[in-house]
Amino acid sequence: MSPEVFVDIFKHALWLVLILVCACIIPSLIIGLIVSVFQAATSINEQTLSFLPRLIITILALMFGAHWGFRMLMEFFYSMIEQIPSVVG
Repeated sequence: MSPEVFVDIFKHALWLVLILVCACIIPSLIIGLIVSVFQAATSINEQTLSFLPRLIITILALMFGAHWGFRMLMEFFYSMIEQIPSVVG
């Protein structure tokens, strides 16, 4: 295997991981920011107030994005399997 092929595969894998993680983290980040602004405006210092909405949004993002994420992972896996003969041989 040439280094260029390995770097290309590694770059594709890291990009896939980045996209899948961002699909779950970004909605949670946005909700956390909204709740933090609300807490600052009302002077509420309750820690569980920011935790529960982020947890719910993260679970909902996983529920609605799981099919898309697994499809992307399966496409990546199939492309890796298809590349085995050209990389090894």
